[in-house]
Amino acid sequence: MNSETIVITGTDTDVGKTVFAAALTAALNAHYWKPVQAGLDPSADRDSVATLSGLPASHILPEAYRLATPCSPHRAAEIDGVTIDPLRLTPPEVNGPLVVEGAGGVMVPVTRELVFADLFARWGYPVVLVARTTLGTINHSLLSIEALRQRGVPILGIAFVGDENADSEATIVHLGRVKRLGRLPRLDPLDASTLAAAFAAHFNVADFQ
Repeated sequence: MNSETIVITGTDTDVGKTVFAAALTAALNAHYWKPVQAGLDPSADRDSVATLSGLPASHILPEAYRLATPCSPHRAAEIDGVTIDPLRLTPPEVNGPLVVEGAGGVMVPVTRELVFADLFARWGYPVVLVARTTLGTINHSLLSIEALRQRGVPILGIAFVGDENADSEATIVHLGRVKRLGRLPRLDPLDASTLAAAFAAHFNVADFQ
């Protein structure tokens, strides 16, 4: 198993997880893999990572399951007539670092019997929790941290996405007893160049190595 694997998960859907994953993949010159993609409109997350990371196509690995319906993977698979086999959800072997992105939050069901936090526990790789900085983030973040810890999942730290909210960020770090890795601000325009610059300015790549 690849000891350089980092798993990216979120406190919820649409928290900026894929943008952060693209930034980290580029910073580490890593490979990227999303085990289950649910929803392909307007594009899949691996397409976004390919664009935002600026890495060669060979670094963006195909999903184990690519589902058309935009909802929780367990339900998307049922609607699409697909049976998800957890044995196919083992991170692939690559040369060098691998960034793996889950779908939605830590308790999103992969199947009717398995949530992503369970899958992360099986893998045993360090997890980065991505959290928004807006209202509700303290509750969502602390619940996510608790769910991961209950399963023995190693937490590398938390990465915030959005406008600065110093008190909320500090509260989560203190009560959750996790490392604050940095905060990715809103970017306009958002492209490979602006994302790389923002990551370099707000994160220390050594924290991920």
